[in-house]
Amino acid sequence: SDKRTRGAAIELGAAVIRSLASKPRQQITFALGDGITADNHDAVVAGAVSGCEGQHLYQREPSVSVPDAIAFVGYSAEAVSRGEKLGQSINHTRRLVNEPPSIMNPTGFAQYAEKIASDCGLKCEVWDEKKLEAENCRAILAVGRASTSPPRLVMLRHDGGGDEAPLVIVGKGVTFDSGGLSLKPSDGMVDMKCDMAGAATVVGVMNALAKLKVPRNVIGLCGLAENMVSGDSYKLGDVIETRSGKTIEILNTDAEGRVVLADTLDVAVQQKPQAIVDLATLTGACMVALGIDVAGLMTNDQALCDAVQSAAESECEPVWQLPMFALYDDKVKSKVADIKNVGEGRWGGAITAAKFLENFVADVPWVHIDIAGPAFVDSPKPHRDAGATGVMVRSLVRWIENAS
Repeated sequence: SDKRTRGAAIELGAAVIRSLASKPRQQITFALGDGITADNHDAVVAGAVSGCEGQHLYQREPSVSVPDAIAFVGYSAEAVSRGEKLGQSINHTRRLVNEPPSIMNPTGFAQYAEKIASDCGLKCEVWDEKKLEAENCRAILAVGRASTSPPRLVMLRHDGGGDEAPLVIVGKGVTFDSGGLSLKPSDGMVDMKCDMAGAATVVGVMNALAKLKVPRNVIGLCGLAENMVSGDSYKLGDVIETRSGKTIEILNTDAEGRVVLADTLDVAVQQKPQAIVDLATLTGACMVALGIDVAGLMTNDQALCDAVQSAAESECEPVWQLPMFALYDDKVKSKVADIKNVGEGRWGGAITAAKFLENFVADVPWVHIDIAGPAFVDSPKPHRDAGATGVMVRSLVRWIENAS
């Protein structure tokens, strides 16, 4: 692949830090090589900053030694500043995902988001279970009901665009997914602290927009719940009336992310946005279709999808669009409610999940990004640790900066 891309620049910055991180160092200095064009200097910086964050949070002797300082010779102050802000934003996302699920539960996530918001100047509103009830967010409440850590909805606002209608980014924030009564086996549950990576991505993007002072109005919404098992679990055969009034028949409690997003997307529609983009570690089916490195895109508006895809291509984050033919609509129709929370058997599962979500975006232009594969990885690479990747933070920041 071309070594001059932004993706290569990010990976270079991170790989240098990680290769030198085996022992403590006071300073690592980057001097420019010929291979990287000036417009990608910020990417090298972002990579270097993101290379400092890994999953060694709870090692008494960390496997990675973060240098005291990183210096860049021959880089403009603007490139260093932009790269640092992007890198830190990616690291916020990765930290949220990598923290253990008993710490990063719905209340812990909401507190972390509030702290980031106050640090970077975002407006932040947190809906607790009483407010969720008052707002008729019965779907979020149903998924979170069996947990001792009650659900939350976090709303972050970046007001940079005057009186224009906002863009809204929405993230699935299932902070741990046991599968509920449709219990996962241990192998399928072991990484389920990562099931809030969509919500974590929203926090990272919003941090970057505030720090970079992007002249757009953007709202970030995180629907947060922990899917647990108790005598009060939501059940197979339950019918839930969502915030929008549409009813959902529950046929699998492990298809819970879309149920949380049903209410969260309705809150997004209420903001009268120009467009909605949601991110979710939604389906294993997307990984079967596209592999673990590629995010799936599904949309009701081709122009919006093209803009998101083009931003992702510029940032070298691989995405691929899946079809949303009308023939898939029937596969989420229920015999007893308006829709059901699983499609027909195993086939087309990433698309039927998106078709379910499409019921809650009204006629707003919308793109759904299934990041189940690339958000969390089992094995390290030279440029990144295993665990959370922070995928799509850069791409969404670029899409929002380019949005007209």
